Amino acid sequence: MKNFKFLIKGKKYDVSILSLTGNVAKLKVNDEDYVVEIERNVKPDKTPIVVRSTIKEPQKEIEKKTGGPKTEVKSPLPGLIVKIFVKPGDSVSKNQPLFTLEAMKMENEIKAERDGVISGVKVSPGQTVLQDEVIMEMD
Repeated sequence: MKNFKFLIKGKKYDVSILSLTGNVAKLKVNDEDYVVEIERNVKPDKTPIVVRSTIKEPQKEIEKKTGGPKTEVKSPLPGLIVKIFVKPGDSVSKNQPLFTLEAMKMENEIKAERDGVISGVKVSPGQTVLQDEVIMEMD
């Protein structure tokens, strides 16, 4: 309940809002109950609402290209190439071992990240390689 005090032409009014439902309010003015209707001016929205129709896009067929870019298989660490399991022209499948790299007194088996064909081997067993050096290429 909200209480207000008004002074109109020198006369004091104590106004309490008892309830407000929609545009009808129940008031108590100087201990007398009144039911009043509130007139509200509705302001129009300044922003218009724009409704757009949906656009239907034509279906496109996806073309798969062959002979894409070559994938370079790089050394993850500096080390020594111990063994190479594949040669150019070999088909490899995902997770197939490609070569063994000895780094920090540990042997690490490097595997294929995807299916493909080995197009070139750039190193030989016993060769020392640096980190991110290209070891082989896959198509």
